[in-house]
Amino acid sequence: MLRRASAQIFRQVVRYKSMETSLILERSINRVQLLGRVGQDPVMRQVDGRNPVTIFSIATNEMWRSGEGETSATGDISQKTTWHRVSVFKPGLRDVAYQHVKKGSRILVDGKLDYGEYVDKNQVRRQATTIIAENIVFLTENVRDKS
Repeated sequence: MLRRASAQIFRQVVRYKSMETSLILERSINRVQLLGRVGQDPVMRQVDGRNPVTIFSIATNEMWRSGEGETSATGDISQKTTWHRVSVFKPGLRDVAYQHVKKGSRILVDGKLDYGEYVDKNQVRRQATTIIAENIVFLTENVRDKS
């Protein structure tokens, strides 16, 4: 009871203080889950002495029926593959991803979206969408080890 009352008072104080400074303190969610196959072996990069990052791509597929038979099983099946760039910054997960994620592996990536800009080699400003991985679930054995 006392805990609930103190939490309620805290919320009111935060709201009052935040309204004074035009700062709204509220929770939000930036969450994405991808289930697909790895498109390239990961690479580890380190820029300007910052923490290293492991980077790889993952493909997800979307399938649908089109044509006259959209409601039956006679329509044409179409498929679209979307490629996603995944970056792993967490120290333990970064190293595991670098060692065990292999091209062709089926994985589940849980993380958040990040949008950024970069300048390419032709000095053209480009936009990039990246998945910042917070967890990776390995769903197949290493494809490379089987050959």
